[in-house]
Amino acid sequence: MKLYHLPLSGHAHRAVLFLSLIDQKAELIEVDLANGEHRTAEYLKLNAFGQVPVLDDGGFVVNDSNAILVYLATKLGRKDWLPDDLQTMARIQKWLSVAAGEIAYGPCAARLITVFGADFRAEEVIARAHRILSLIELELEHHLFIVGDKPTIADVALYSYIAGAPEGNVDLMPYANVRQWLAQIEALPGFVEFPETIAGLRT
Repeated sequence: MKLYHLPLSGHAHRAVLFLSLIDQKAELIEVDLANGEHRTAEYLKLNAFGQVPVLDDGGFVVNDSNAILVYLATKLGRKDWLPDDLQTMARIQKWLSVAAGEIAYGPCAARLITVFGADFRAEEVIARAHRILSLIELELEHHLFIVGDKPTIADVALYSYIAGAPEGNVDLMPYANVRQWLAQIEALPGFVEFPETIAGLRT
């Protein structure tokens, strides 16, 4: 397996983190986005959107971070991370959608402003971030992880941009359950940290 990634991308970190948590070896290939490698014809053959991450599994290419989590868990039979009972699968899918939606347009977008200079309205995306964090805080009153008392790929999908939210000026201090959840993920065997930048509340 090969994983094309960028260390500062939370989407890419999801894939890197999950590979490590399940002890699956893969060649990590850093994509030089700063110099436009993601826009080359060769890379666009892997991902026409010019994004990271991309998983190349012996020629079969998966080029969406959440799809990579599902693919790896399913291929490798990791039902501990992606159980096959319908109710749990439905709950996991809901949170994968949140990771692609509310997280992307909230804490992720806020971090894109400070770390990469993205052209978003800071007040708007920070408000979105606090709204979804408030909902996750309530969800975590009922169990240790996002869908129960064991981690799943839903936790992996949510982790990176929530952990990095302070870089986007999103304060995590009001969310005790969220901070405890982050600590529980960080204590898992095989955990790989999301590289921090000196931005936002971390300056």
